[in-house]
Amino acid sequence: MNRDLPGVRLRVPTDEDAVAWHRIFDHPEVMEFHGGRSAELSVYEELTARQRRHDAEHGFCFWSMLDEEGRVIGFTGAQPWPHDWGAQGEIEIGWRLARPYWGKGYVTAAALETLDRLRGAGVPSVIAMVLADNERSIAVTRRLGMELEEVFTTPASRRTGHRYRLVL
Repeated sequence: MNRDLPGVRLRVPTDEDAVAWHRIFDHPEVMEFHGGRSAELSVYEELTARQRRHDAEHGFCFWSMLDEEGRVIGFTGAQPWPHDWGAQGEIEIGWRLARPYWGKGYVTAAALETLDRLRGAGVPSVIAMVLADNERSIAVTRRLGMELEEVFTTPASRRTGHRYRLVL
């Protein structure tokens, strides 16, 4: 990338981060590729608890992403693929960002930090599962150097998706 990336910090999500995620993801554009609307708070409470377990067990998770002032602005990180279809047994990198922070390099900066942490944890490769019409996330996979590995159809929504891979 030609521009400087913003400062970003990653931390294991706290109980309070569930509330922050619920609030900042409550935007139709943020949730366009995740069901269209924010989930109930209980979903984020379970998600943050699961990420704490992943970090304790694997040394990585979907970390809360904080801006330069320490505000929670989203998450990025990696987890074992959580579904019973598709990329079973793989480590998935992913991200979600509050709408006011889009287009400023936060996801790319946080994802690059995630890749460094995954290398340090001995993860051999990562995948990203991205819906084919999610141009913003596809652009992030390109900035990370990921390569398209497979085109698939999601079982529930029957939408076309892409699996990208990066060997670490």
